[in-house]
Amino acid sequence: MSVAEETISSSLSPQTPDLRAVKVKHQATWASGDFAIIGTTLQIVGEWLAEAADIRAGERVLDVAAGNGNATLAAARRFARVTSTDYVEELLAKGAARAAAEGLDVVFELADAEALPYADDSFDAALSTFGSMFAPDHRRTANEMLRVVRSGGRIGLASWTPEGFIGQLFKVVGQHVPPPAGVASPALWGTEPHIVRLFGREAADIRCVRRDFNFRYESPAHWIQIFRDYYGPTLKAFAALDAAGQRRLEADLTQLLERLNVAGPKSLVIPGEYLEVVVVKQ
Repeated sequence: MSVAEETISSSLSPQTPDLRAVKVKHQATWASGDFAIIGTTLQIVGEWLAEAADIRAGERVLDVAAGNGNATLAAARRFARVTSTDYVEELLAKGAARAAAEGLDVVFELADAEALPYADDSFDAALSTFGSMFAPDHRRTANEMLRVVRSGGRIGLASWTPEGFIGQLFKVVGQHVPPPAGVASPALWGTEPHIVRLFGREAADIRCVRRDFNFRYESPAHWIQIFRDYYGPTLKAFAALDAAGQRRLEADLTQLLERLNVAGPKSLVIPGEYLEVVVVKQ
């Protein structure tokens, strides 16, 4: 069974999770550490997505689950009128500081991707880089993005694939700290069939392209230190384990990093595959 098949199979569990409780835990996870330390390294993905979605000056653009604002800044640099949203206040503050440093005029608002506080057809485009994929209720999140974007508008997404580095990372961490039972894997957003299931009924066009973002660090140990200290999911995973469990998780992560490293022994470069999606709404 492939990684993608295992991910999809696990997402079809007959158990019905308490999504409200899951969301509370997710919010606490992303508020822990300091995601901005890692998020800023992903800025190029926001730039590529803004180009793929053809963001134009004067357009009304919503960044959903914006984190510290990579797609936000990319759209604002193209002179769009951007509203940047997330349900973690600390991340919005980081994005606001970045926008202020560049003199970009952006509206930052606390908002839940599953219940966006905007009227129907309010935006010309909605973007999300590695954000909407982590909302527990996939269907509701997709429906909300479709609802707030006008007919003929675009929805641009960047989501890690199950087969790529982050998808494999989720699997390794899940072997030590299992995810909530019955909750669909976020990596499903990185598969074309799932995107079609979520958006196809209201899409005039769906374009999917697999891309790589290169994670560049000094070494496997350096990557583990950064992600253990600042990346909410791995920070929480280590915190949930005793000392022996932490050593086992670190060993498995080191093995994964060494296996995927394409830079040789003196550095760390790992291609992280993600799915770039542009949906044109009917």
